Amino acid sequence: MSTRIADYGMLADGSSAALVDRRGSIDWMCVPRFDSPALFARLLDPDAGHWSITPTGRFDVTRRYLPGTLVIETTFTTATGAAHLRDALAVSEGQRGHELGMSPPHELLREVEGLRGEVEFDVDLVPRPEYGLVRPLLRLTDGGARTFGGPNQIAVRSPVPLEAGDACARARLRVAAGQRLGFSLVWAPPEVAPPEPTAPERVTARITDTVEAWRSWEGEHDIYQGPHHDLVLLSSRVLKGLTYRPTGAIVASPTTSLPETVGGERNWDYRYAWIRDASLTLEALYHGSCPDEAADFVSFMTSSAGGSAGADSSLQIMYGVGGEHDLSERELPHLRGWLDSRPVRVGNAAWAQTQLDVYGELLNALHLYRERLGELHPEIQRFAAELADTAARRWTKPDVGMWEMRGTPRHHLSSKVLCWVALDRAVKLAPRLGRHARTGAWAAERDRIRAAVLERGWSERRRAYTQAFDSDELDAAALLMPLYGFLPATDERMYATIEAIAQELTEDGLVLRYRVTGDRSIDGLMGKEGTFALCSFWLASTLAQAGQPDRAKALFDRVAGFANDLGLLAEEIDPRSGELFGNFPQAFSHIGLINAAAAIDHAYGALPPPDADGSP
Repeated sequence: MSTRIADYGMLADGSSAALVDRRGSIDWMCVPRFDSPALFARLLDPDAGHWSITPTGRFDVTRRYLPGTLVIETTFTTATGAAHLRDALAVSEGQRGHELGMSPPHELLREVEGLRGEVEFDVDLVPRPEYGLVRPLLRLTDGGARTFGGPNQIAVRSPVPLEAGDACARARLRVAAGQRLGFSLVWAPPEVAPPEPTAPERVTARITDTVEAWRSWEGEHDIYQGPHHDLVLLSSRVLKGLTYRPTGAIVASPTTSLPETVGGERNWDYRYAWIRDASLTLEALYHGSCPDEAADFVSFMTSSAGGSAGADSSLQIMYGVGGEHDLSERELPHLRGWLDSRPVRVGNAAWAQTQLDVYGELLNALHLYRERLGELHPEIQRFAAELADTAARRWTKPDVGMWEMRGTPRHHLSSKVLCWVALDRAVKLAPRLGRHARTGAWAAERDRIRAAVLERGWSERRRAYTQAFDSDELDAAALLMPLYGFLPATDERMYATIEAIAQELTEDGLVLRYRVTGDRSIDGLMGKEGTFALCSFWLASTLAQAGQPDRAKALFDRVAGFANDLGLLAEEIDPRSGELFGNFPQAFSHIGLINAAAAIDHAYGALPPPDADGSP
């Protein structure tokens, strides 16, 4: 049986990520980028590669992130002793503060330290590049091993002799109290000189340096002073770990194809930069850590859009972390999928969808960071104006909505509301947009959108704002209306919508995005899905804004309580079993946590009043 999703922890270095489970097995690692073909993919198939350092026999486990870092310390206790295993994706030596993640060495560091008695470990290195398709030539070397051939070079240093197997290397070791044994694995492309991993005797120092690099970044960005400080700080660190530092792109998750339900087909590749997710990440970081990443992201978006914001076609909703436009989706039939949940997909066909919400999310981020961005470059002035002009021109058109439904386009309420946000924020940014500002026209179209939403978005039969114009289906995205400042949560109809979602769009108190029937009638997909952590946090935020902080806090505490022992959340939660589902860790879920914490702390008076615009 596959490892539970909640049993994994994320390592990150500003360029890529790896997942390590409670047994000490690296089961997912993509290098040199988040969206590169996986070197270890046991997460999705038992034969697709891993690197485990696991005690022999029975053992108990506790683990934590070393404070202020994404370095994991796992403590194994056996009948004969206890030992730490520390895992880190290294950053460049000596990096501190905002430099964190620039030009990482693509090196995985692992250290075993004996605490008491003696503990025996099995080391099992099974590299399988290209999602398990490649069984590399592996040659033992003095002090380690190397692979040869194919699109990767991997070199390993080991403090104990390795034995070669079938495209793998193994060892058994014993560690006594006070003893430290360091391992390292470094990746390089085939066209460069063979890489040199860190020597075993230097692994401790390199891990320590990586720890200090993370702590220096957090020390410069620790601004949240509310009661939920620790939770917000951890989630901010996770979001930082999902940032591709070379370009400023922010990925939705470091994984692909972890299913929304076991055996279902709702398995997507989230290792890309969605405008929506990344913009909301910036908003969450604004509360949680006030990052310098805003300018990097704006630069990434303006360059990635490539001048297309004002074209007749919609702005592309997502890009590769290097700004790539074509993210064509394909299946990997050789992989069984997590718990046999096929298909496994790479790429994401949503890149070609029309989603009108992106204009509002991006302009809201520009407005939020207007002071940090300073005087806007003429290129950004033009880009912002083109976003507003396009929202004004296209808001009357149907789209697939922010949930990326693969059915017939509709007039989704959330898309109309976010087009209103685009024009509202453009009007507020107008003094900074120079000759590109069209304040009067934007304000007039903004008011037309508002009137249409209030009239056609309300269902008298349902007594709620609904999923699409002239429909009766509930959708958690209606909660964005107060969060973006479209309506106050205390408005009679808005509050009725909040209560309708709380009562009718929940399972065991947690919120669904929308109801699905199991066939393709709603969103073009088969099967059902679980409750969304993000949507549950949205409900907590709106309850706080509606003057019910006690209800909000109870819901917040319950959702946050489903995080794993490292504090990580996936996309979805099964409230009955407590299991996490979907890609992991999920930026959206940690975004929701930060913003809900801020809303609740504001409601209790523990933080200054929020910006009048609201923030999701």
